Amino acid sequence: MDVYDAVESRHSVRDFLDRPVDHETLTRVLTAASRAPSGGNLQPWHVYVLSGARLTELKDRIARRVSTGDHGDALEVAMYPEPLGGPYRERLHDFGRRRYGALGIDHDDQAARARVRAGNWDCFGATTALFCYLDRDMPPPQWGDAGMYLQTVMLLLRAEGLHSCPQIAWAEYHRTVAQVIAPPPQRVLYCGMSIGYSNSAAQHPEMPRAALSETVTFL
Repeated sequence: MDVYDAVESRHSVRDFLDRPVDHETLTRVLTAASRAPSGGNLQPWHVYVLSGARLTELKDRIARRVSTGDHGDALEVAMYPEPLGGPYRERLHDFGRRRYGALGIDHDDQAARARVRAGNWDCFGATTALFCYLDRDMPPPQWGDAGMYLQTVMLLLRAEGLHSCPQIAWAEYHRTVAQVIAPPPQRVLYCGMSIGYSNSAAQHPEMPRAALSETVTFL
């Protein structure tokens, strides 16, 4: 697949088929993704890939927490700045309007919105999930390196006919994730990523991108 096609066709899929992902394919993708750049070649990412019984266990553990009204753990890393200023606040609100509006959910229907969000912790039906950790003492540049690595993974998945959904929502239940994965205590969960085959019958609302003039300055 042409790299432009991979970028254009990559989007966050939130409805996957119940179809396993071949281990050899994942190995090929993650081996190639290790070529992603990082400052000083630190390669600060630590990745855990779950499938089968181990992923089912994680899904079940979090589902039990969610069903009791447990809203998760205290975040170790803030998802967004507080307060969130413009234009980022407007973009976030537009995302919510498009995401829930496509499902016919009213802005004020918090119960329905919560049920939809709970799909995060079922991997939206995907049979494979990737979890990315960094050492706690890593400063922001290494988090940027991890982001470049994850984008490389997602584009390579497209080349294999696979889709993905990066999810910072997993950090909301980072203690349960750690119970299943058992990472060393010096590592903090950055995000999860659902990986699999997209359900072509599902509708995914298009998320617009800002005009180039809003994000790029040519000098």
